[in-house]
Amino acid sequence: MARDWSSFYQATDGGLPRRTLLKALDLLESKGSVGFAVDLGCGAGRDTFELLRRGWGVLAIDGESEALQRLKDSGDRPRQTRLEVRLARFEDPDFALPTCDLVNASFSTPFCARPAFDRLWHQIWTSLRPGGCFAGQLLGQRDSWAGQAGITAFDQTELRDLCIGKQVVSCEEVEEDSTTVRGTPKHWHFYHLVLRKPQEPQA
Repeated sequence: MARDWSSFYQATDGGLPRRTLLKALDLLESKGSVGFAVDLGCGAGRDTFELLRRGWGVLAIDGESEALQRLKDSGDRPRQTRLEVRLARFEDPDFALPTCDLVNASFSTPFCARPAFDRLWHQIWTSLRPGGCFAGQLLGQRDSWAGQAGITAFDQTELRDLCIGKQVVSCEEVEEDSTTVRGTPKHWHFYHLVLRKPQEPQA
């Protein structure tokens, strides 16, 4: 499936941060935690900028150099000191994540084909500190993109398996006929997820 990322960035530039990210941030910050986040598939930066605004350090990762250049050209120099960028694709065999408090993946992991997704999912939970959160979306089986090359989607049993060993803070299923950000008609089926890595048991 060919993807025009440049027009996607233009359509989403200046958009509000995702509700999943805000929910994860409110949870973490309620415990006094403002730390280091990884924004997977940062795109035009709608979530990266919110993290920076709230005082977080951020590693923004995207497979398109245009996305990262947009972040670097944002002009907010004080906040840029807390921003790192990395050009990388999830499928790269040497792809790795640093230790962090939050992994945000707003509509990005569906574009990671299996088995690369399975490696990425494992890395996310290995990289998160105890008590850290994942915020993002996964596609459901009935989404019109499901089954296309390079797209990963899940049925409810597979989704439950992915959540084993995690605290489910929020899981909202959405299925509707709507459009993409470019106005193309589409049948959507996806899950808004906020998951938390359990705290290590105290000695």
